[in-house]
Amino acid sequence: VGSPFSLQNTVTTGIISTTHRGGHELGLQNSDMDYIQTDAIINDGDVIGINTLKVTPGISFAIPSDRIRQFLADSYDRQRKGRMQTKKRYIGVRMLQLSAALIKELKEKERNFADVSSGVYVYEVIPGTAAFSAGLLNQDVIISINGQSVHSTEDVRQAVQSDRVLSLVVQRANEEIKLKVVPD
Repeated sequence: VGSPFSLQNTVTTGIISTTHRGGHELGLQNSDMDYIQTDAIINDGDVIGINTLKVTPGISFAIPSDRIRQFLADSYDRQRKGRMQTKKRYIGVRMLQLSAALIKELKEKERNFADVSSGVYVYEVIPGTAAFSAGLLNQDVIISINGQSVHSTEDVRQAVQSDRVLSLVVQRANEEIKLKVVPD
């Protein structure tokens, strides 16, 4: 995702020809990475994000470049100083903060989407994780953790890092479900 010539509100379209163009096909002898081939116009410009996830056809998202830049800087500093990062706790979900616009789109695309006005949408529960074992499902909406309302992915992240056992209330279609999750 880019912002060519630092122009605001720019949209570029393109066709993905293949997602598995080998580096050797491009003359890159020591590359074992597959590349995405597209006919989208690539201009000089400021990177504003890295495409990351597709929730449903027509709804996809990118990680903002400032988050990537900070992650890389922190990682470099830790490596340079020889410090290992403490292991972060993990429940095994990929999630999105719900906004009014996203709720509207999800209701249009998913006929059983929960009737909520806020929360965190779970678009993927990773098999074999704490969330999976607790019974969390794709398309659940986390509405509270340990009695506290959830409005953002940051609320979930902070709860996972600070609490040993999480008492979740999720909205699943038109039903509220209570689950206990123990982060790994």
